[in-house]
Amino acid sequence: MSKEKELEFFIEERNWPKGLSWYSSNFKGQAKIYGESSPNYTNYPRFPGVPARMHVIVPEGKLIYIVRDPVERMVSSYIQNYSDDRENRPIEEALGSLNHNQYLNRSLYYMQLKQYQAYFPASQILVITTEDLQNHRRTTLRKVFEFLEVNADFYCPWYKVRRHSTTRKRRKTGIGMRLAQTAPMKLLKRLPLRLRWPVEDLIYLPFSQKIERPVINENLRQELIGYLRDDINRLREFTGYNFEKWCV
Repeated sequence: MSKEKELEFFIEERNWPKGLSWYSSNFKGQAKIYGESSPNYTNYPRFPGVPARMHVIVPEGKLIYIVRDPVERMVSSYIQNYSDDRENRPIEEALGSLNHNQYLNRSLYYMQLKQYQAYFPASQILVITTEDLQNHRRTTLRKVFEFLEVNADFYCPWYKVRRHSTTRKRRKTGIGMRLAQTAPMKLLKRLPLRLRWPVEDLIYLPFSQKIERPVINENLRQELIGYLRDDINRLREFTGYNFEKWCV
């Protein structure tokens, strides 16, 4: 895998202008295959054109799309944005508008996949769920390895799936916000994410507050489920999975 997790190379507004040599420099050593993980590659229409750019560079690439219960994903995304001070609205206001809603679009999984189907055949796309990674780890990893045509028997008993958790999310206080604008903290942002995040967690701990996971009311939940249902049913047809534990 790439040294940094989210390269976001195929996004015009992010790292595409840096060029292919920059992208290649993120992959070291000798390996049969290389990979990277950038969730914003399925953030259409905010970031259009990703599949076309990807096809130009790696037309033979294999794509793994990791999905989860779509409403739970929306809540987690809201917490992430609230934690980063990109969201200040109550959750029901943020999720309540169904038109041009960034939270909703990211959970329209089939709509996101459809952007890739014009460039990549179904044989190069694998959909898996975070629920299966968590609860049926070995079977799911075998499926991934078979898809990638590497050793499907590989398994480390100590291997853990690092699921992105919102239970530890915190929001900076006013002092924390001002601290973030100081020169040393801006300099800290130049560190690789794997080093920066634990340091930031430690520094900002006294200047932040824990975020309690919000609960959306049942009327809004049912409205979201109704809006998502057709898209998720099309995802079921595409994958052959029933996603029986999802709310949709």
